[in-house]
Parts: sequence; C-alpha cells; structure tokens
Amino acid sequence: MNNRILVIDDEPQIRKFLHISLGANGYDVIEAETAAQGIDSAKADPPDLIILDLGLPDLDGQDAISLLRQNLTTPIIVLSVRSGEFDKVEALDRGANDFIVKPFGIAELMARVRVVLRPKSAKENPNLIEIEKVRIDLERRIVTSDGQEVRLSKKEWELLRYMAERPDHVLTHKVLLKEIWGPAHVEDTAYLRVYVNQLRQKLEDHPSQPTLIVTEPGVGYRLKRGD
Repeated sequence: MNNRILVIDDEPQIRKFLHISLGANGYDVIEAETAAQGIDSAKADPPDLIILDLGLPDLDGQDAISLLRQNLTTPIIVLSVRSGEFDKVEALDRGANDFIVKPFGIAELMARVRVVLRPKSAKENPNLIEIEKVRIDLERRIVTSDGQEVRLSKKEWELLRYMAERPDHVLTHKVLLKEIWGPAHVEDTAYLRVYVNQLRQKLEDHPSQPTLIVTEPGVGYRLKRGD
C-alpha cells in the first residue's frame, strides 16, 4: 500500500504541484487548505507524513504543529517562505521533523520525504545503527569505526545515542541541550559545540568537513544517514 501524505497549504497552485509530484513518485496525497481541516483530517485518519505550510489563513502553522503533536507522532515536514533561523528553530522545537524553504526543488523535497518515510526492514535491529564505517550498538553501548572500538565519555555517548535514535532528523541546540544536560543548560550552545567537535574528531574521516554529524547553520545538528 502506498504511503499517504497530507498536504496542508492554502495555495492551490502549491497543492496541485505537490499532488502531481508526490503522486508521480507513488504517494497518495490528501489535501487541506486550512489548519483546522488538516488537523481534523490527521486526527480522523492519521497519514504517514504531513507537509505543512506555516502561513495558513486560520491559524499560524507553528501553533498547528503543537496541536498536531498533542495526539500524533506522524512526521512533519514544514514548507515555508519564512527563511529566518527563528522560524526554523521554533518549528523544530515544536515537533517538526524537517524544514524546507520555498521556493524549493522537487528533488530535494523527495529526498527529504524518502528519509522520513524510510521503512524499517523486518530484519533490521533497532538497537544497531550502521552508517558507512561507523557502527553504533545502542543496547551494548559500543561504538566502532572501521571495526575498532571508539572510547566515548558518558556525555559523548549520551549525545551520540540521542542523535542516532533520530537519524536524519534536524535536532535543535535547545532540544539537544535540554535532553542531554537538562533545562538549565538550554542556552549553552558553546558547550554543545565542544562535544559535537569531540565526536567528530573520533568518528569522522575529516572532522573539519563532517559527513556524519552535520551542522544545520543557526539551528542545530543532524546525524546524516543519507538517502
């Protein structure tokens, strides 16, 4: 059965474009032009993915994310003309999985859609994550690179584990600091940067040009599993 994608956007031309593009890639598309319609549709029959605009006529999209997250864990990709870091961070902090600025390329959108909808193989071990030469065993708390065990401090492990459990998701500075160091440290971005750099030194071939733990400028980090 095809994945079902709910598009919540008040622009008819955008909905039509997404309907055609997503449909051509094998997805079933449901449309809503207001936040209320979209929220009601999602609650009545949860889709596999929600694509959401922030500039809706009846409710700001940021508030729509919060309302959707009260009942649903469905992945949310935000499509918006708002390109400021504040809007990106707020959307991600409220529970969005990704943020794409309009205008956007359809190839980029499809890549992001594939990431959040990537099916888990029946044989896949959820406690074992392998990305190129790096292997993260969440159950045994062991990390190896090229088959060699990598020694991590307690905080390095907690940070890597949290990101590894959410691969390809943009995780904001605030979320990472709150989850790993606690609410009192949500502004300590310099502290977070130190630990990310330490992980890169231990896991990346070229720490100054990371391909595993990538920076989302002004927003946070993403553990990149790839397409």
